[in-house]
Amino acid sequence: MHLLDLISPARISAGVSASSKKRLLEVVADLLIQDQPAELDRPVFDSLCARERLGSTGLGHGVAIPHGRTPGLATATGAFVRLREPLDFGAPDGEPVDLVFALAVPEHFTHQHLVLLSQLADMFGDASFRDSLRKAPDSAAIHRLLSDWQAAHAAA
Repeated sequence: MHLLDLISPARISAGVSASSKKRLLEVVADLLIQDQPAELDRPVFDSLCARERLGSTGLGHGVAIPHGRTPGLATATGAFVRLREPLDFGAPDGEPVDLVFALAVPEHFTHQHLVLLSQLADMFGDASFRDSLRKAPDSAAIHRLLSDWQAAHAAA
């Protein structure tokens, strides 16, 4: 499974405003369930919050990867948000977060969940890629960047 299998242009949002980590998790939960049954809205949000209570999903360098396993979810799904104003996310380097890739996976996705998180860590470990995401003019450009990164690293 590749990251681009999880995310569509409709689940990418640039210039989001969020006043708190909780509000940001609500925004990404809404994006994650866009094409899912409405009754999954609360379980997806709750799984993101539960994971965040275990420890911050802030990676550092302004990136966070909130994620959670959700009962009743049939397939893994992803969403990307670029914040208008960086938000404190409790990242280990103390930097506020402005790039967020959220991930919701079915409850039974144990190995696949770890593989996806590893791919995301590789992606966001690239400083020039992070800079490109921050400079992208809109959601369509962000989707192209994600696609190009995936294509370049799938061949490697």
